[in-house]
Amino acid sequence: MTKQIRVPATYMRGGTSKGVFFNLSDLPEEAQVSGAARDQLLMRVVGSPDPYAKQIDGMGGATSSTSKTVIVSKSNKEGHDIDYLFGQVAIDKAFVDWSGNCGNLSAAVGPFAIHSGLISKDKLPENGLAEVRIWQANIEKTIVAKVPMVDGEVQELGDFLLDGVTFPAAEIAVEFVDPSSSEGSMFPTGNLIDDLDVPDIGTFNATMISAGIPTIFIDASELGLKGTELQEDINGSDDWLKKFETIRAHGALKMGLIDSLEEAATRQHTPKIAFVSKPKNYTSSSNKPIQVDDVDLLVRAMSMGKLHHAMMGTAAVAIACAASVEGTVVNIAAGGGVRDGVTFGHPSGTLKVGAVASKSNGSWSVDRAIMSRSARILMEGWVRVPSDTF
Repeated sequence: MTKQIRVPATYMRGGTSKGVFFNLSDLPEEAQVSGAARDQLLMRVVGSPDPYAKQIDGMGGATSSTSKTVIVSKSNKEGHDIDYLFGQVAIDKAFVDWSGNCGNLSAAVGPFAIHSGLISKDKLPENGLAEVRIWQANIEKTIVAKVPMVDGEVQELGDFLLDGVTFPAAEIAVEFVDPSSSEGSMFPTGNLIDDLDVPDIGTFNATMISAGIPTIFIDASELGLKGTELQEDINGSDDWLKKFETIRAHGALKMGLIDSLEEAATRQHTPKIAFVSKPKNYTSSSNKPIQVDDVDLLVRAMSMGKLHHAMMGTAAVAIACAASVEGTVVNIAAGGGVRDGVTFGHPSGTLKVGAVASKSNGSWSVDRAIMSRSARILMEGWVRVPSDTF
């Protein structure tokens, strides 16, 4: 009879996401290297693939925000403390997408590393901010997390409120260093705005950016939307979901992320697609009134085929970077002009992000993008999976 094996793990919230965190050295030997065994383990941990799309037999929460896994290890890369690898697990399909980062869970990586003893004690203040330098292995970028410490331990509780998270916690500042793509221009087509032609749907003015995470931005009005939509307005419509996925696939092709439209189905995590609007009054999903004067623009983003309940952290970086460049769809929605930060409205409330762009030799870049998040350990111990999982 097949028995279960135990794997040390920590279940954490980071920003508006949750995931299962592992120390690389705690994984079964077969899963300590990339490949089928690792993917099978992570899928079984969260309960995928699940044709019911509920992940009842696993740790996942049946949304893109809660079907996530993180592997952390000490870093051998100069100037970094830890390596952070993110796996976005599909819910109803058998694959793990390693093509991008999770900005929300980035806020939990530093606290996890400290709690797990992966950071040397001589680098940690008894009280104050611990600066944890993280190598994000998926996208090969540096993230700096400033983690509050009290009495030699991570301060998890506090009075910082983050829209999309019910309870307050301690604030963690997260800096994404040089967040634009390492493989080419921040704007992969070379244009701030492109005509994105999608057969049988339409042609849209789109800003396609590779910063934080590859993202396609379209003005809501061109889609026939207001920009104030909440989750059910989109997720309750198969027509809208299919339309957004079709537009996303054509955008991915134009950005050079895939070689054929069919490949988009195996790359669900990237690129993201988002629609933007000038400020409007609306009521958030928690019944919080958002007024025109509260925000610079409105943004709604799709994640793993569904409208996100708040905003992905990496997409927030993309918003900050696009808003800082005069003439993008995002910048125009925010009122135009040179900007070093914006406050945008999303389905759960508002978020402030900052970035400063510069142009050199015809190419745009951003030195760093900054936002505040929070994180908390929810449970720690072991997860169990059948011994024949891999």
